This record gives sequence, C-alpha cells and structure tokens, in this order.
Amino acid sequence: MQTPPDPSDTDPGLALVDLLRRAGALDDGAPTRHVVTHGAVIVLNGDRAWKMKRPVAYRYLDFSGVDDRRHALTEEYRLNLRTAPQLYRGVHTITATASGVELDGPGRPVDYVLEMARFPDDALCAKYADEDRLDDRLLAALADQLVRMHHVAEVCDDPAGAARLDEVVVGNLGSMSRFPQILPPERAAALTEDQRALIARHGDLLDARAWAGRVRRGHGDLHLANIVVLDEVPVPFDCLEFDPELATTDVLYDLAFVLMDLWQRGRRHEANVVANAYFDASPDDEDGYRLLPLLLSVRATVRAHVSAAGGAIDAARNHLDLACALLEPESPVAVAIGGASGTGKSTVARSVAHRLGAAPGARILRSDVLRKRLAGVPTLERLPASGYTPEASARVYAEIERLAAANLAAGVSVIGDAVFGRAAERERFAALAATGNAAFTGVWLELSEQRRIARITARGPDASDADADVARAQTTALDAPAPSWHRVDADADAVTAVTALL
Repeated sequence: MQTPPDPSDTDPGLALVDLLRRAGALDDGAPTRHVVTHGAVIVLNGDRAWKMKRPVAYRYLDFSGVDDRRHALTEEYRLNLRTAPQLYRGVHTITATASGVELDGPGRPVDYVLEMARFPDDALCAKYADEDRLDDRLLAALADQLVRMHHVAEVCDDPAGAARLDEVVVGNLGSMSRFPQILPPERAAALTEDQRALIARHGDLLDARAWAGRVRRGHGDLHLANIVVLDEVPVPFDCLEFDPELATTDVLYDLAFVLMDLWQRGRRHEANVVANAYFDASPDDEDGYRLLPLLLSVRATVRAHVSAAGGAIDAARNHLDLACALLEPESPVAVAIGGASGTGKSTVARSVAHRLGAAPGARILRSDVLRKRLAGVPTLERLPASGYTPEASARVYAEIERLAAANLAAGVSVIGDAVFGRAAERERFAALAATGNAAFTGVWLELSEQRRIARITARGPDASDADADVARAQTTALDAPAPSWHRVDADADAVTAVTALL
C-alpha cells in the first residue's frame, strides 16, 4: 500500500520544517534547508540536523501513525549508536500545548524528531569517491569499522542462510517486474535464474555460515552516501531501522553493498582494498570470499529496482547491467609477488589485485598479516623473535598455500604476497596454480640493500616487523628465483611493469 500524494503538496517537507520551527527546535538565526527522502525529512540548521519521519505508508514500511514514527526513530537512534555515537543526540517529542507546540513539553505527543550533529556537506564517502579522495589508509579504516560493527551485531539463530538470500533474489524479480519498460523482463528473469543457480551451488557454505553466526543484524543500507568521514575515520550511519528482517543478513551481504557501490563508480582498486582489509581482519569470514561476485550482483539488482522506482532510469539500467556483468565467468589466476623486505611487494599487490578475476578482484594472502593472525595478535603488534623461527615461517607458508588452494578451487584469483625466498616455497605455490587450473605468474622484485633499508625506515605502522637488520640479512640469505619468474626493478615503476605481465 502507499499513501496517495496530495496534489497541492509541492514540497512534503515544508509542513515538518514549520512544525520544528514552531516547536522552537530551530535556530532562526542560522541558515536552514531541508532534504526530502521517500520516508523522511532532514532539516539542516546550524550545527544540527533534525530528522522526522514522513507520515507515509509503502509496501515495505508504515510511518502513518505517530507511534509508528516514534518507534522508527527510537530504533534508528539505538542502532546507529553502534557505529556513530558522535552523531546521534537523541529522540525528542513534539507536544501540543494550549498555545501551540513545543519540544519535550508535557502536552500530547503530535510527532517525534531525531536530533543529530551536523557534518560538513563534503564529508560523505560518496563525495570522497567521486573526487578521488579515498586513499588506502581511509579504506583500511573503513574495513576495520565494518568488522567492528559486525562483531557486536545481534546474531540471528536462523540456520537457513541460502534460503534467506534466495528470498531476497526472488523478491528482487517481483520488484523489477513493476518496471518492464526500464528493466526488461527477459533480462531480469535470466539474471534471477543465474543468481539462484549460484545460491544453490554455494548453498552448503551459506548455510554453514548461518550456523556459525555470520548472519547478523547489520547496517542494511551500507552505500557510500551512508558513510561519513569524521576525524579522518569513515563512520557508517543511517542504518536500515524500519525492518529488522531486511537488515538481518550474512555480514558479507552487508559488506557487499559498499563494495558494489565502489565498483559501480569505477573505484575498483578501492573496492578490492576494502574487501581484502575486511577479510584480513575477520578470519571467521575467510571461507566466504568466493561469495562476493554473487552478493555484489544481488546488491546491484536491489539498486536497479530502487532506482527505477525513484524514476532514475539511467541509474536503474546501469545497475542492471552491472548485476549481470558481475556474474560473467572469470578464469582464476595465481600470482606470487616475492622479494626481500622493503621492495614494495604489498604496494604492488594492492595496486594490481583489482584487475584479476571476478569482482572485487584477487584475494591477497600477505605473509605478514597471516603471521600475526596465526600468532593471535593484532596486525600492527610487533612479534617477538619466536614468531620468526623457521617453524613459525613454515606455518605461515602452509597457511598461504591452504588459503590459496581453497580460493583457486572455488574460482577465486589469489596473490601470494611473501618473501618467497626459498625455491621450495616458490615451487609449491606454482604447483597450486596448476592444480587449480589457474594461470600462474611469478614476480621477483629487486632493489638495492640501501634503498630497501631507506624504505623500511620511512614507512609508518605496518604489518611487517622487518627492520634494517632483517634487510641486511636477506641480502645474502635469499635464493635467487628460477628464470620462469619475472625479475622487476622495484626502483622503477614496478606497478606498471607488473601490470604488463598479468
């Protein structure tokens, strides 16, 4: 159902702005403007943002009653405190009095408003992405925020992970069918069939993830316009509050929204950085990287019919095109990037990973990150010497090989980012590619000892614990690679050189 519009209501936000002004909530000396969405009005006034629910009812939400709006705003406040307590100030009652209305007065409640701190107009991650301001540091911080959010999110006890996702896909088909002139029915049907086939293929994994507690009450609407950069940290806000069922999903489906949004905007490197940083920080999700092309496709489908409903025809068609393209088969590849500490292996890996395989690109298996994971310490915490014994290093390479084999078997491209200073280590990784029917490329980065030490000394916080002494020892300790590996001068443009090899 949908409340019929009032033909005389040219701006549905004006009445709510007037109500706030009469209640004394607004600073009349400060500039004021408002934004109207399908279900809310946000009034920007001075250093505050005031959000009210519009008295509307749609098929998927109902804000028509005063109590409905109170409940929705209260839930919005409660849920967003998980990630953005610095933004959300509280829910206020607008009450009727003999002389009019006031904020939090003793009279009868006539409406409710959520008070928020206002942030700069250019602080949204959508703006950062459009202006190429999302650097790797911000992206890693975003991934860390999402891992933290999902860690504390309420766990769903429904073990039917595949059925839950299948229900979303079937619902998307019904929503797309309402716009046959924008979203061609035959394409919508073929896309749905392909998505459902992939759900069936990954059904055991999706159900296992649900059993393991990876279906949770997440954000639910995690696109770039719902993430704001505050004090140089990306902060998710404005989560989906009106329907707990819609917001309760596999955490990777939550993650997939921001990845899809980045991918659609052409920020493919950025999408890959966020994906790898998330998986590096969330070992419980390591088995799910193979699900990302499907999950991104489903998210793009949602945006297609939502855009169509909003009259954004080009956006709807572009998202449908993306949803289909994300499911196109991509042959997996395996790349090993080796060399002594300080040669820039991780920089090169991050720079090329988005080019390999299906979206969001290759899973980067970095030895420094996995070493800390196996030791059970934070990535930036320095390990004692016991963490670098031959036995410890053997466990790290075994973990790289285990994860690479599992991903390649599932059709996921991988990059091994490690020293690979022994012939046996290089040979085992190359053999994994052959077993997984993946093309293999071995890259050996070369740089003088002096330049390597300079780079190590200059870099900031990093997963690597290598220092100048390690760099000097490696000068003579590492085995030279076989001719089948490509030697690349790391003092030149290594990223361009490696990209040309792939």
